[in-house]
Amino acid sequence: MTLQLKVPKMACSACVKTIIKAVTAIDPAAKIDADTKTKQVNIETQQSEAAVKKVIAAAGYPVA
Repeated sequence: MTLQLKVPKMACSACVKTIIKAVTAIDPAAKIDADTKTKQVNIETQQSEAAVKKVIAAAGYPVA
């Protein structure tokens, strides 16, 4: 499943790396594309949307 999430606090490449690390912790095969300008994160994952949002929020980047 592909998720399109808005992450308002994502501002730099370090933020992106933190989000990627959080998501790949629950789904090592996830494909993640993040754009700091639009604050958009596209994730292709087998995990549920709720699980993905939870780990991103736990990493300090709540999903809008």
